[in-house]
Amino acid sequence: MACGDYQPGKMKHKVSLQQVSQVTDSQGGYTESWATIATLWASIEPAKGYEKYQAMRIDTPVSHKVMLRYNSAVTTAKRLLYGSRVFEIKECINVDEANAFLRLMCVEITTS
Repeated sequence: MACGDYQPGKMKHKVSLQQVSQVTDSQGGYTESWATIATLWASIEPAKGYEKYQAMRIDTPVSHKVMLRYNSAVTTAKRLLYGSRVFEIKECINVDEANAFLRLMCVEITTS
């Protein structure tokens, strides 16, 4: 999909971009904590069955495709939060290398 083919009006989901930080505990170890660093508008689509099958073959499972405006802070070290849903970013693609849109290949995870 080229940048010109994408309709920004489809970005109707408000998502939080989160980054993990390590907080030391009283035992000398640490715990991980996620903090929101940006709020972004995005489109979220479930991956089609064939795309899921193809993704599993290369050891990168994908359950959703997310499209958003370009933001250099978005990397595979971060995650997206949409309501109570959490999406791990597996792949981050700068569409047409134009710094206009990012296509993210994500996996929805459950948290306990």
